[in-house]
Amino acid sequence: MIPRARKSPVPLDTCHLAKAIEMIGDRWTLLILRASLFGVRRFDDFQKELGIPRTVLSGRLANLVENGVLEKQTYKEDGKRARPEYILTEAGEGLRPVLMALTQWGDDFASDGALPPITFTHAKSRQKVRPAFVDEDGRETPLSETRVSLRR
Repeated sequence: MIPRARKSPVPLDTCHLAKAIEMIGDRWTLLILRASLFGVRRFDDFQKELGIPRTVLSGRLANLVENGVLEKQTYKEDGKRARPEYILTEAGEGLRPVLMALTQWGDDFASDGALPPITFTHAKSRQKVRPAFVDEDGRETPLSETRVSLRR
């Protein structure tokens, strides 16, 4: 159990978690990232899948591009004008384990007992995988044995 504290040990202006939440922490942005991780790339496809207002989608995509999470590229279908699509960058792909962990949390605490609609598996062995904490020697560390250490 974490002991009670009067304030967080890291000020908001120097906290990388706070900065990450600022960049990707609203509902629409997380849903756009979820869709991106499943391969959705085009504005109209995001809009149809999410039911998001076009102006909100435009703003969230611009923010993700500005923050280096998505890259805007042009595609052109035969007989049609060139249009943008949004590709995950290395930073965007780096969110995969974060969203996997959030999915696992949803399976455990927000599913109302329903079976998970998806599972994560190793591409070759097909064994189930899950996000985990791993120490520098490659050993899995139980969450209960994980502590936050401040740089001094």
